[in-house]
Amino acid sequence: MQTYAIGDIHGQYDLMLRAFEMIEKDRARDGAADSPVVVLGDLCDRGPKSAQVIAHLYEAQSRGENIVVIKGNHDRMFSTFLDDPWKRDPRLRPGYTWLHPRLGGPQTLASYGIREPGNRPVEQVHTEALCAVPPEHRIWARELPTSYTRDDAVFVHAGIRPGIPLEAQQEDDLVWIRGEFLTDTRDHGALIVHGHTALDESTHYGNRLNLDSSAGYGGPLSTAVIEGRKAWLLTPEGRQPLEPVLLEPMVR
Repeated sequence: MQTYAIGDIHGQYDLMLRAFEMIEKDRARDGAADSPVVVLGDLCDRGPKSAQVIAHLYEAQSRGENIVVIKGNHDRMFSTFLDDPWKRDPRLRPGYTWLHPRLGGPQTLASYGIREPGNRPVEQVHTEALCAVPPEHRIWARELPTSYTRDDAVFVHAGIRPGIPLEAQQEDDLVWIRGEFLTDTRDHGALIVHGHTALDESTHYGNRLNLDSSAGYGGPLSTAVIEGRKAWLLTPEGRQPLEPVLLEPMVR
């Protein structure tokens, strides 16, 4: 049983299309046609074509393609802004809003054709956003799942809170967690496949697999195939094994 996974896209539409092309080539060569593709969230922000990414994935699911799209923290901030432009995500640092240039919200709104979204009154920008974002896309983004389990892997955006049963995990952790999860070397009962924390390259840590290779910062977009707890990075030349790199155990 195998599952494909795509890391944080961040509006990099062209990279996403190439990722799906590599998946189709791998399916033809080594895979099963019905293997699902899991997109690990952060569809939007920072990159130039968030609207196109969202539309493509929405339409692919509508056609019945076997794609699972997980909610990321940037997707949640996008949905929150559309629902209430003055509401801040509770996990954001003080002083930040989704429209802060470091978070990339203005780039997402610009991809919907909104002029100077980071430099105009919020009320005007919000009104235009409600007209520009198709209602069905808005509902779809708001209702994205926060996890997906298949075989011996759990797919989430950011990670899990260690020591908490998978069924009891909270959305805030699934889309935002870093420190406690990233430093924990325990077996979590499954391989946790995630993104959210940008690296130079995808890395397998034995108990988790991070597929965020910094596409939101000009890096590549990683695509992997997972079988049990083993993983391979998809490249134009074929599969490349992702061998586990073990962290030093934490001092408790």
